Amino acid sequence: MSRRFPVLPFLDPVRVDAEQRATAHMAAALLLDHPGPDHDEQLAGVREAAASLPGAVRDALVAFVDAVAAWDLTDRQAHYVQTFDLRRRCALYLTYYGAGDTRRRGMALIRFSEAFRACGWQPREDELPDHLPGVLELSARDRGPVPDVLLASHRDGLEVLRSALHGYGSPYAHLLDAVCLTLPPVDDATAARFAALLAQGPPTETVGMDTPLLPFPTVRSEVPA
Repeated sequence: MSRRFPVLPFLDPVRVDAEQRATAHMAAALLLDHPGPDHDEQLAGVREAAASLPGAVRDALVAFVDAVAAWDLTDRQAHYVQTFDLRRRCALYLTYYGAGDTRRRGMALIRFSEAFRACGWQPREDELPDHLPGVLELSARDRGPVPDVLLASHRDGLEVLRSALHGYGSPYAHLLDAVCLTLPPVDDATAARFAALLAQGPPTETVGMDTPLLPFPTVRSEVPA
């Protein structure tokens, strides 16, 4: 995490009701996943659903849709891979920011799996349970406190991801803005963890590890910053 970006101010929360929050989180969950053959339909659906949201959240979601709508699917997929698979700062795996590529991450992943099951859901079989699109989908589908705790306890990582996406000029930054606008204000403890992550990066550990825990940057070369 060597590249330096300007530190973005935290966004002031926008008042949303439970239905609006669920709509925003499901929209972000869909669009933060890898673009597939139905991506045009997803973009159109999000544009339509965003009309029911408060202005700032709506505008953030529509800004993403507008930015990528003219791209063909191959370009969208290439940008997705370059952004999320090849850049450590842009990890979509929430436990990476707090646990890094260490043995502690295994227990953190177990806690995510247990959180899904406590809500009566199973994590996706093709992704780790801390994958942000899956966590946002859980938040959209379950109105209990568990998804709130998951997002709040990893808010520092979300803010690092948001800052990195803005720094790289990726349209995906708009989706992180939309999500963060629906969350509570950043408290002092989270702000301190965020500052530490920017300064030091996630923890690392190589002693006693034969293979990395991450499914992305540690097994591929990062693109030039």
